[in-house]
Amino acid sequence: MSCPMTARHATLAERAPLDGPLPAAYPEEINRRYRSIEDPGLVRRILLRPEDFTPENALDTAIDLEPAALRILAAQRFSLPPVLASAGGAEHLNVRRVVARFFSPAKVAAQAGPIRERVQGICAELAEQYRSGERIDLAHHLAAVIPPEVMHRLTGVPIPPVAELKRWSRDSLELFWGWPDAQRQKELAASAAQFHAWLDTSVAEAVARDDSNLYAALHHSGLDPARIRSLGYFLMIAGQETTAMLIQTALRTALHERRWARCTEKESAADLVGQVLAQASSVPTWRRSVAADTELDGEHFAQGEQLVLKLSGGVLGEENDDSLAFGFGIHRCLGAGLARMETEVVLNAAARALPGLEPAGPEPDWMHLLSFQAPRTVWTSLAAAGAAT
Repeated sequence: MSCPMTARHATLAERAPLDGPLPAAYPEEINRRYRSIEDPGLVRRILLRPEDFTPENALDTAIDLEPAALRILAAQRFSLPPVLASAGGAEHLNVRRVVARFFSPAKVAAQAGPIRERVQGICAELAEQYRSGERIDLAHHLAAVIPPEVMHRLTGVPIPPVAELKRWSRDSLELFWGWPDAQRQKELAASAAQFHAWLDTSVAEAVARDDSNLYAALHHSGLDPARIRSLGYFLMIAGQETTAMLIQTALRTALHERRWARCTEKESAADLVGQVLAQASSVPTWRRSVAADTELDGEHFAQGEQLVLKLSGGVLGEENDDSLAFGFGIHRCLGAGLARMETEVVLNAAARALPGLEPAGPEPDWMHLLSFQAPRTVWTSLAAAGAAT
C-alpha cells in the first residue's frame, strides 16, 4: 500500500537564479570580468560614493561584442552617450530633476485607478476562456500589457506596438546584460539597431510636437538629441520591461505559494510584492566601476575594477529587506514608487477578478542575465475547469 506524498514546492528564493552566490549563477567569462559584492552594508556604502564607484559602466555590454555585431550597430550609427543611470555630477542631477517631475508621487498615485480598471477589463475578457478550460499565460496577457500603457500616460512619449516593444526590450536586455554567442549577438544587434532607428524618429517627432511630453521637456532643459535618445532607449526598458518582469514574478509567486485568495486584500498583495522585491527582484544586481584605488570597510578596490552589486536576494531575502531593490543614493530608481504600486494593484485586482485561479503546467523556466531575472511564463487555469476535465 502506497502512501500519498505531498510534493515539496521550491521557495521563491530557491527558484530565483540570482538569490544565491552570484558567481554560481554566472558563466566564467562574467566572473573573470566582474567582482561580485553581496554584503548589503558594503553595497550601500559603495552606492553612497558615486565619485569613487562610478556608474560609467551601467550601459556597457556585459561582455565584449564580436566584430560582426559591432558592424551591425555601427551601420545604424548606434550610440548611447552617458545620461541619468550612466552619468554623474551636475548633468545627472539636471536630467534627474526633469524626469522626476513625470514620476511625482501625486502622478503615480493617480495611475492606480486606471490600472485597476484596465486589469478588470482584461480579466473579464479572459474569464470566458478560463471557464471553457483554457490555460492562459498571464505574463503575456496581463503583465506585458499594463506597464507600456502607464509609461505612455505618464510621459507622453511614443510607445511602439506591444509585440515590437517586448521583442526590442528583451533583445536589448540580452545584448547588454547577457553573454550571447557570436551568432546570437548578430541577431540581437540587428534588433537593437531597429529599436535605435525607431527612437531616432520618435524622439524627433516628440520634440517637434512640444506638447509637454518628456522628450520635449528634456530638449528644453538643454539635453542634446543623442542623450535624449539614450535616455529613451533604457527608459523604455526600465520603465516597462522590468516592471512587467516584477509583475510576472509576483503573479507566479502568489499562485505557486497558494496565496492568490489572500491577495484579494490590498495589504496581503503589498506584503507579497515586498517579499518578491527582497528575495527575487527583477533587477537584483547593478554595476559600478572603481574610479581610483581605494579602501572601503577594510577591502581594497583597484582602479578600473568592475563590480556587480547585489540588491535583492541572499541576506536581504532572508531578512525580508527590500531597501536596496531599487538602488540606493543619488541613482535610486526614479520609478521605484510606480513599479511597486503597479505590481501591487495588478496583483490585487487580478486576484479579485479571477478567484479560483491556480498555476497550470510545470514550473516555468527563469530568464536571468547579469542584472535581471523573472519567470518566462505564468501559465494559469481555473481550479473548477481543471476539475471538470
